[in-house]
Amino acid sequence: MPNMRQVYVLLFSLYWAQGLPVGFMTHALPVILRAQGVSLAHIGGFGLLMLPWAIKIFWAPFVDRFALSGLGQYRSWIIPTQLCSVIILIILSFFPIHALDQSSYLLVFFTLLLLMNLTGATQDIATDALAVNLLKGDQQHWGNTFQVMGSRLGFIVGGGAVLWCLDWLHWQATFLALALLVFLNTLPVLFFREPIHASKKLNRNDLKISLNQAIKDYLNYFKSSTELKAWLIILVTFKVADGLSGPLLKPLMVDMGLSFSQIGIYITMFGAVAALMGAGLAGVLLKYFARPSSFIAFSILKIISLMGYIFLAFAYEHHYQVSPVWLYAVNAFEDACSAMLLVVMLTLIMHYSRKQFAGTDFTFQVSIMATVSGLLYLVSGVIGDLIGYYRYLMIICSVSVLCLFPILYWKKNAS
Repeated sequence: MPNMRQVYVLLFSLYWAQGLPVGFMTHALPVILRAQGVSLAHIGGFGLLMLPWAIKIFWAPFVDRFALSGLGQYRSWIIPTQLCSVIILIILSFFPIHALDQSSYLLVFFTLLLLMNLTGATQDIATDALAVNLLKGDQQHWGNTFQVMGSRLGFIVGGGAVLWCLDWLHWQATFLALALLVFLNTLPVLFFREPIHASKKLNRNDLKISLNQAIKDYLNYFKSSTELKAWLIILVTFKVADGLSGPLLKPLMVDMGLSFSQIGIYITMFGAVAALMGAGLAGVLLKYFARPSSFIAFSILKIISLMGYIFLAFAYEHHYQVSPVWLYAVNAFEDACSAMLLVVMLTLIMHYSRKQFAGTDFTFQVSIMATVSGLLYLVSGVIGDLIGYYRYLMIICSVSVLCLFPILYWKKNAS
């Protein structure tokens, strides 16, 4: 069994590499496309690039059951997907970025980024499964701390740092640097010897089972006890507040007068640094406090952070002057609380993931949260326009309080 320091470095490097393209897609890409004259309609269509992350549950069982080579069950998926990401980034570095206003070049650009997301989503399945199999119960919170810290660092570099570098390194050098960074983060897994995991053998009866029956059999696990049923309710409700508030928070900052550079540096990047600190703090606290108690405490902190946004919304709608420092502080506190909550949530998701179905179980649970959040995100902006920031954030905060009850019910039934 590898020593735990090696495992933590491995997980940190893989999640960092994984966060780089996601940070680029979500933060840097819309700015780059608009600067090249791409229409808002086309920019909106680039949201489809994140589709592989939403539907990766459909091929997660294959990652759990089949090894692509003798490199190890999950290394055989991680190494090729990492190297594919490096190759795609190198190809992108030679892409004629100034031709993006032409449909044919835009389509090729879209396809390359879609492939990069597909490889990243597949790497995520295998990395999550590897983490579940490597980490024991008392190590899971540290593993997930490094996961959150690595992915957040990827967001900072792939989003904010890329935009900064484009001003002086230009397109090709920036993307070659990204490719080099992803490759360097591949080295730990190249030199890692993966242990043999528990596996589920395929037989002829498995192959004859219909898709509906296979899904039904799989879901029976999450209905097999009162504890797991309670946990399933948490998975559905956990991201409700994030889904409802997602379209509001950054626009509120714009409406309150922050410039793009202020939002880029003091909101996005400073917020990501606060999230790194929050994840580290959560890792320390989970060493001394039980997960259920920490889950409740971090959830309450998240609600308090939303109250900070209520204060800002009230000031905005009543035309009170608020120093930008308060906006930065509220945003940083919310990002830190969200990271703390995410660490304990991912630790519990890992706890409820069976080792022989590690990638599938982990992906399934995360997909439930992402689906709920995404659906609510679609309608949230419409509601916010109708009733305004202040009233809507009050409703969201009230809903967040109600979402504490499933956690309390689960804590009561947790073994």
